Amino acid sequence: MAANHFDDDAQRVKNASDIVDVVGELVSLRPKGREFVAICPFHDDHKPSMSVVPHKQIFFCHACGTGGDVLSFVQKFHRMEFRPALEYLASRAGIELTPRSAPKRPIAEGEPTRDSVGEANDFAHRFFQAILAHPEHGKASRDIISNRGISDEMVAAFEIGAAPDRYDGLLLKADDARFDRRLLIGAGLVKTRDDRTYDAFRNRLIFPIHDQTGRVIAFGARRINDEDEPKYLNSPESPLFHKSNALYGIRQASRSIQRERVAVVVEGYTDVIACHQAGFTNVVATLGTALTAGHARTLRRLCDTVVLLFDGDNAGQRAADRAVEVFFTEPVDVKIATLASVTDANDPDELLARPDGADTLRASIEAGVELLDFRFRRIKSEWSHLGPAALNKALTEEIGTLARLGLTRLEPTARGLITRRLIELTGLDETVIAHALRSAGFAAADRNARSSRDEQAPAARPVIAGRSLSAPEAIIGCLLIEPKLWRTHAEAIGLLPTRLRFDDANAQAVADCVLGLVRSGTDPRLETVLAADHRPPVQAAAVALSSAAEQQTDRDPSRVSVLLQDCLIRIATTIERAQSDTDTDPLARLERERAARKRLGSNFQGNPWRPRPPQ
Repeated sequence: MAANHFDDDAQRVKNASDIVDVVGELVSLRPKGREFVAICPFHDDHKPSMSVVPHKQIFFCHACGTGGDVLSFVQKFHRMEFRPALEYLASRAGIELTPRSAPKRPIAEGEPTRDSVGEANDFAHRFFQAILAHPEHGKASRDIISNRGISDEMVAAFEIGAAPDRYDGLLLKADDARFDRRLLIGAGLVKTRDDRTYDAFRNRLIFPIHDQTGRVIAFGARRINDEDEPKYLNSPESPLFHKSNALYGIRQASRSIQRERVAVVVEGYTDVIACHQAGFTNVVATLGTALTAGHARTLRRLCDTVVLLFDGDNAGQRAADRAVEVFFTEPVDVKIATLASVTDANDPDELLARPDGADTLRASIEAGVELLDFRFRRIKSEWSHLGPAALNKALTEEIGTLARLGLTRLEPTARGLITRRLIELTGLDETVIAHALRSAGFAAADRNARSSRDEQAPAARPVIAGRSLSAPEAIIGCLLIEPKLWRTHAEAIGLLPTRLRFDDANAQAVADCVLGLVRSGTDPRLETVLAADHRPPVQAAAVALSSAAEQQTDRDPSRVSVLLQDCLIRIATTIERAQSDTDTDPLARLERERAARKRLGSNFQGNPWRPRPPQ
């Protein structure tokens, strides 16, 4: 009964969760015929390789082979186990799941897990929100919020909280609620030293850090008393939280970023909140780190243009230089905007407190300069004292640096466009630039190719990697895309061994499921197979096999039937050969194959290679 409830819940949630809507909240989808395409979030994709198929409710990446249904997409994208992914989609669809009767498994000793950190963060999050509302313990934090002009709507939207001015506030709450302290310790919310246990965040304003699903993955904490150091604290790195990938405000900003096709990146929590309060809802922030490749991958899936908004000081200049390295080979336009070019305000938070702040900020963003323009303007300004020969040498060396950063990895068209732009920016002759690229390019290309191969070695490789299907793969793929064909070929399928052998364990699981359904008299529809096994790698194998069979047969039902029959005969003939002692006789092999064709083709009218339609 529990299993039935479990399966019923999963099916109800999937029925209520359109895959286009769910995936479209997380990556930018574009229509292409009956399907949608997107940059694949599961490998270093530089062109839309992932398809979302609405009428099948599946996704599939033609480059890395990842695929499945809406549940497996959420599992893979957010690195969730099945139950949390189901709960997330159920909450999104307003569906109440059947209560779990089984007790929670005991908390394992050792390293924290994504689930344990998530559970601890959820508990602490509720505590911090309650403290902010507390008449006594939340007063100092509320005063800061009021003095900074943060509205009640923003407090609610960003779920701001507070930590009390005592060392054991969260600990006492956990003990009262009988919540295991080990979870809080594993998440870095409680610390131990010299046999003393205490809260990590004390007397601080708390900014929850969410992922795109709204799950709290970490916290940022700003001091209330100026004498406390440091000014800001973050949760430590954990299985759930990596600063190099996380962006503050991404949950609140993702829809706006997709709608406007532009993301604006600032440098602090209060800057993000001030921008959203002023109507700039496509703004996010890094978490005390320089911009990374992980941030770039997140943003490029949502938009076409990223504007990096800096204060204009030396730190901003260094961050802009780092951005060149991060974004140079990403399929997204990048602009650099500096407040110093339009105002004396130190940051967006300060600027937006002024009467004309919103207009000034908008002007700063719109005045953003293309990344390469910004870099070379600054370089030429810094090198303005150099003579022509020295400037020529310095610029040539800079072009070599760009080659090592990734110019040599770009596609020829993109590389040509950038080369022409470099000619315009530097004033150097085309032959000089070409020479600089060649001198740096060959070594860089070899080094980058090795690095790319290392990065492009995902744990789950495609089941079908640029080759025709083997006979066992084709049989399973054909049955997945034309599930009623098993009835036409029932006799031949009955002669198959109990298991078709696959080298890939996930493909083997798909095959076992398909043949199990057939032998039970059930059509092995792709959605049935996906519902039977929720493991993302198995679902990816099922989608890969069905997609490869569709490609090989051009989705023509008659060609699918012919391919299936041909592969059944090949398998049966192979079995007969293995069982015979006269395999060395070519005439005997030919006669045996003819007999197999005759027997296995007996279900067909007229020409055995002209299949009749499935019943």
